[in-house]
Amino acid sequence: MDTDAEDRVYYVISDLHIGGDEQLGEIEFREELLDFLARLETTDEDAELVINGDAFGLWELTDVEGLAKFDVLVETYPALFEQLRATGSNIPITLLPGNHDHELAVYDGYVDRLAQYNVTLVQSQSFTRPVGDHVVHFEHGHQHDPNNRIEKWGDPNARPLGYYYNTKVTSRAGQLSDRGRYNWLKDVQAVTPTERMPVWVLSKYFYREMNPVLRYALVPFLLLFNVSAVLAVVAGLNLLGVWEAPVTMTSAFLAQLGTAGTVIWLVLVVNVAIAGLFLLVGIPLYFLRRDIRKTVNRFGIFETGLTVDAEEPYAAAASDIFAAQPRAAIYCYGHTHRPSVQAVDGGLVVNSGTWLKRLHRRDGVIGLLPPVFYPSYQLCAVRLSATDENVVVDYEEIQKPSPSPEELTLTERLLTLGRRPDTSLPDRTVLTESPPADAERAAVSPPESR
Repeated sequence: MDTDAEDRVYYVISDLHIGGDEQLGEIEFREELLDFLARLETTDEDAELVINGDAFGLWELTDVEGLAKFDVLVETYPALFEQLRATGSNIPITLLPGNHDHELAVYDGYVDRLAQYNVTLVQSQSFTRPVGDHVVHFEHGHQHDPNNRIEKWGDPNARPLGYYYNTKVTSRAGQLSDRGRYNWLKDVQAVTPTERMPVWVLSKYFYREMNPVLRYALVPFLLLFNVSAVLAVVAGLNLLGVWEAPVTMTSAFLAQLGTAGTVIWLVLVVNVAIAGLFLLVGIPLYFLRRDIRKTVNRFGIFETGLTVDAEEPYAAAASDIFAAQPRAAIYCYGHTHRPSVQAVDGGLVVNSGTWLKRLHRRDGVIGLLPPVFYPSYQLCAVRLSATDENVVVDYEEIQKPSPSPEELTLTERLLTLGRRPDTSLPDRTVLTESPPADAERAAVSPPESR
């Protein structure tokens, strides 16, 4: 092993998802990515750039097959590939396939094609690098997701559940996105976990596609639904003669307001009537839904969810890696789009996040209004370095302006006042524990700088 390589600094990015049908082909972080690569082109550090999976959205390119997809990428993003060539002439660039670009592991031709742009493609599921006296284990992470696991790595016929979701749903969304009142369907890739996709579509329909007159007519009722439900119960008690005081007192008070009181009374009556109807229908539907769910679970039809837990499977995988490789101290993955650091068995589990837009769900405080999915950017590069016997994990923020306010309607902005998501990145983390002195080094030596 080259001892000088132990002082190498690693910059890790993942989940760029570059490429896709029609609207999915837009790179909203294009300038930020080019600037980041240009900075590495002139760095004096002994550095290596690791692109840890899902650099490309090959699953979402459905009109071409095989190596022809690479031709489409080069033709569509010539500036990006030329910048990769320039950056790769200064520092090594290593690319690992993810699930969305698993085809990189299928066709050997991708190795030569990417090499023309100074990118080294590793066609395996994972690889390691030394950092100080420790080892970093890199993998994209989809192999611990039952819905995106590639059972036979490198098989051109590999078709996990996620493949069908992205080739049928995500790619179709990219083809239809510009037909809406606002070009929002293309953000389907940012919806994680995928269980939220139906709720997200409902939300965008209500706030974006619904006729504005109808929406603003529904907003007061939906906001007042909780109050109306309580009033419906009170009205029922009044009709039964159990408790008449609230209705009598309200009626007397509103009578003093004249015409305004009559209007308020009418609105309350309509809301209470509708809320009461929902309650009458909703109670038996609730028990029916619960019984159906129990029956479905009994047969094991939906034994697993649509997505994987963002942390637990990776903590378990890291624990196994650390046990098998005594010098392994960093487990670095992507896939879940959530930048994070957690300590596991004396090592660190590091997620490199995503460069896609992130959508943060904000449920309504009251009423029955659909949740709002607040957009943000959380672009980052993980920087792994060694100082003496320590390994340092830094998250370097890539500055990008927040999404335009026009991405949210006035109603959405009002409902999320004071509820913006926290987009801060994890703080610096220092791993101070030294590996066993007699442990064999398990890392693969990094490629020489070009």
